[in-house]
Amino acid sequence: MSNEKKSGKNVAAEASDTPVVVDENVIELDQPVPRKGGEITQITLRRPRSGELRGLSIGALAQMDVSALIVLVPRISSPTLTGNEVADMDPADMTKIALKVAGFLTPKAALMEASQSVSKSSWLM
Repeated sequence: MSNEKKSGKNVAAEASDTPVVVDENVIELDQPVPRKGGEITQITLRRPRSGELRGLSIGALAQMDVSALIVLVPRISSPTLTGNEVADMDPADMTKIALKVAGFLTPKAALMEASQSVSKSSWLM
């Protein structure tokens, strides 16, 4: 007898009750990055450590400076992109990446304050 019959539950129904975990650091690319053996359609960025910011200006990254992003993204992307691949990216994809990087550099307290401010202003409308 299958586990489905023993428990008396519908396995498909159980699966739909499970919350879907979405990795907020995954970026779906509008224009895939061509690579030998296929193409990259999404990348995952992780929060950079201080050493990975070596040689870069935090101000430039906060201002979404493309030259600074071309250096940083290969250090924090998975799969690891090359500087040339980042330089050849679609501007819309670069903007998504720049926004994510700027978010990594923003202190949590500032993010919380901004979130509360948006919630209050939405409530007033």
